[in-house]
Amino acid sequence: MDVEQTVKKILKEVRQNGDRAVLKYTKQFDHHSLRAKKMEVTRSERKAAWKKVSPELIRALRMAASRIHRFHERQQIKSWELREKGVQTGLRWSPIERVGIYVPGGRASYPSSVLMNAIPAKVAGVSTIIMTTPFPSGKGNPALLVAADLAGVDRIFKIGGAQAIGALAYGTKGIPSVDKIVGPGNVYVAEAKRQLFGTVGIDMVAGPTEIVIIADLSANPAWIAADLIAQAEHDPEARPLVLSPSRSLLKKVRQEVEKRISRMDRKEIIHASFMKHGDAIHVTSLEKACELSNRIAPEHLEIHVKKPRKLLPKIRHAGAIFLGPYSPAALGDYAAGPNHVLPTSATARFSSPLGVYDFIHASSVVQVSKAGWRRLSLITRELALSEGLTAHAESVCVRKNVGKT
Repeated sequence: MDVEQTVKKILKEVRQNGDRAVLKYTKQFDHHSLRAKKMEVTRSERKAAWKKVSPELIRALRMAASRIHRFHERQQIKSWELREKGVQTGLRWSPIERVGIYVPGGRASYPSSVLMNAIPAKVAGVSTIIMTTPFPSGKGNPALLVAADLAGVDRIFKIGGAQAIGALAYGTKGIPSVDKIVGPGNVYVAEAKRQLFGTVGIDMVAGPTEIVIIADLSANPAWIAADLIAQAEHDPEARPLVLSPSRSLLKKVRQEVEKRISRMDRKEIIHASFMKHGDAIHVTSLEKACELSNRIAPEHLEIHVKKPRKLLPKIRHAGAIFLGPYSPAALGDYAAGPNHVLPTSATARFSSPLGVYDFIHASSVVQVSKAGWRRLSLITRELALSEGLTAHAESVCVRKNVGKT
């Protein structure tokens, strides 16, 4: 059975059988026998997690959380009104009520993703943030629980996979439904989010990570190689690319990549990424490099040239842009402050990084006085009749008879 059909089957069972299906698939995939009353991480378990995490990591998480919070506070959008003769219109922004955050908890377990997904929701004013994360063989990552506390997560459940996404979307006896689901996951999680879009909102269906580096002769080939490798270690399907008008630089970057891979803990994944998708592409100029980068619309774009800001106006499509040799994408993944949940697979042409704006929604507001009605009714009547919608015209014109029986 392929991924799409497998996920469809899981979601159908979760919708029909609720917690029973969630527990069944948790035992099957995570080798974790849970009871319904034990799905949620308790307050005492969350408190105990702090004792299992090093002070150094707690300090780093605190500092990263502070920077992420400060950056996202600047994204808040205010409601507004427009007043003109007898007509008052506006937009009223409200936070989403309940948000679910999916956090991987197996081989890929990222406390930074907890911060990046939960903090913008908190800044937006989301009432309830619910997190799900797998506990493989009953063992969770305590750093995830610490990060959840720092980010203001309200409830945490020990479930993962497509069954967790289904539970968040449909709701079960033990797990409340949410209005939107965000967060990274494997292909089954991504497919579950795709299938449930419409039942709930989702952030995006993310593809493999990508990095494009534009470089000139002033760039350090060892640093470029290190930055390419950093993204390649995520996934064998990751796409590490370097673009340069200098053939000699490209040659040095290739040599540095080959030299460094053997020293990496995840060398098999990195090697597979470079073999499948890595490339060092010669271009005739930096302007051509920018044009090619815009066509790729990468998740991460680094610019290693003498005057990186001169190229910035030429960049139209990228999830995150890192200017200069001391701005590796890895800083953006953890500590810089902007969100590391970024559009992939060329969707940066029309999508943005995860932000506060993803956790709010607008309602338009209209209030018209009698004088304002006189101004708008003729326009509305003409347009409605031209479209053959006579009831619309009647709805407006019936107000001529105010005070008459």
